[in-house]
Amino acid sequence: MTGPDAAAAPVTLLIADDDEVTRSGLRTLLGMQPGITVTGEAADGVEAVREARRLRPDVVLMDVRMPRLNGIEATRQLLAEPGEPPKVVVITTFENDDYVTAALSAGAGGFVLKRLPVPRIAEAVRVVAAGEAILFPAALGRMVTARPRGSAEALPRAALTAREEEVLRLMATGLSNPEIAGLCRVSLETVKTHVGNVLTKLGAQNRTHAVVIAYESGLVVPGIAG
Repeated sequence: MTGPDAAAAPVTLLIADDDEVTRSGLRTLLGMQPGITVTGEAADGVEAVREARRLRPDVVLMDVRMPRLNGIEATRQLLAEPGEPPKVVVITTFENDDYVTAALSAGAGGFVLKRLPVPRIAEAVRVVAAGEAILFPAALGRMVTARPRGSAEALPRAALTAREEEVLRLMATGLSNPEIAGLCRVSLETVKTHVGNVLTKLGAQNRTHAVVIAYESGLVVPGIAG
């Protein structure tokens, strides 16, 4: 969403889930939430990509375990689209779902659990649509720990300044840019610059992906970061 009326415009949402009952329930309940308009649904990853291209929603609520094309590959394909691809929020049943971590690495803006109250899921959709990230540091830390550890070189520490490392650690605790600015006693614009530098140097799709890299490299240790 862009332009002066973007803040007032409803977030358009595509729901992708292979379970018809879950998908229908989410469509009905999320469609009743303020600021959200459900424009379509998909029963698998192939349909999700096709419908996202056709409908151009702001956000895709993406189940990860789907037939034909899983949510990870669907996310990768969508985020490789030219122009402004939709944001992706992964929705899953289990906090320790390996697919979720892979989807976050592919560029998803965050994840929510299916058991969460619908208003919480709706808020996650709105937050990601606004360009922020949905981070649950403890759950993300558990998921990354359960995966095979990557090389410590996944994080090129020599390329990050000391301040950028500090900002990355604070991002991993789930702090927003304004909260980081207050804690570091710098301006919001300075924090945005640091975050942008971190994403560029790590080759991260977004701040969530950067935090995954931080966990996998060992810079952030689960149970200590947040």
